[in-house]
Amino acid sequence: MPAVELRDAGLAFGDRTLWQNLDLSVAAGEFVAVLGPNGSGKTSLLKVLLGQNHLTSGTASIGGSPVRRGQSGVGYVPQQRNIDDDLPLRGRDLVGLGWDGHKWGMGLRGMRQRKETVQRAIDQVDANSFAGAPVGSMSGGEQQRLRIAQALVGDPSVLLCDEPLLSLDLANQSLVSGLIDRRRREHDTAVLFVTHEINPILPLVDRVVYIVDGRFRIGTPEDVMT
Repeated sequence: MPAVELRDAGLAFGDRTLWQNLDLSVAAGEFVAVLGPNGSGKTSLLKVLLGQNHLTSGTASIGGSPVRRGQSGVGYVPQQRNIDDDLPLRGRDLVGLGWDGHKWGMGLRGMRQRKETVQRAIDQVDANSFAGAPVGSMSGGEQQRLRIAQALVGDPSVLLCDEPLLSLDLANQSLVSGLIDRRRREHDTAVLFVTHEINPILPLVDRVVYIVDGRFRIGTPEDVMT
C-alpha cells in the first residue's frame, strides 16, 4: 500500500487551474522532491495532503485512507520564518506543541508520555544542547531543527516539508536535509520535499516531481533534470 497516493488529481481556484491529471504514488521510505517555479502549485499540493485544500477532481489518500485535516501519521515542516527575540518560548516547548498544541487537560501519565516523546524527537535532530534556550535567541538552523523535531513528535509515516531550507546557509541546508533523510531511512518515513534548493538534497532524492504550467514530469533526478 502506498504511503501517499494521488489519482487523476486536479486543483483549481475559481477559473484558474493549478494542475490536473496527477497520478503519483509514494512508497514508505521514499524521498520525493517537488520542484517548479513560483506559483506552480507546489505548496498547494502539500496543502491537499494536509487536508487544507480540496481537490477539484480525482482522489488523494495517505496510508490507504482518504486525506483529511488533522490526519494522524502526517508530519509537517514549514518554511523557516523569523521568530521574535522576546518570545518567551523554549525550544522544547516549541517541540511540545507538536504533541499537545490542540489538547487540553492531561493527567500525570499523559505528562510523562509527553516528556518522553518530546525528548525522543529532540534526540532525533541532535538538539539537546540548545533545546532549553529561548527560541528567539537561536540561529535559523537551530530553529528549523526544532521544527523538524516538532513534526516528528507524532511518529509520522509521511513527512511533508515546505521549503525547509529557505533562508538557511549552505551548512545548515546540508544539516537539515541530512536529518530528514536519516529519519526516512531509519523509520521508513515517506518524504515529500518542496524546495527551490535542489543541490543540497540531490544525492538523497529517489524521485522528482517537476510542476510547470499545470503539467508534471515525474522520474529519477537524472530523468527529470536532463
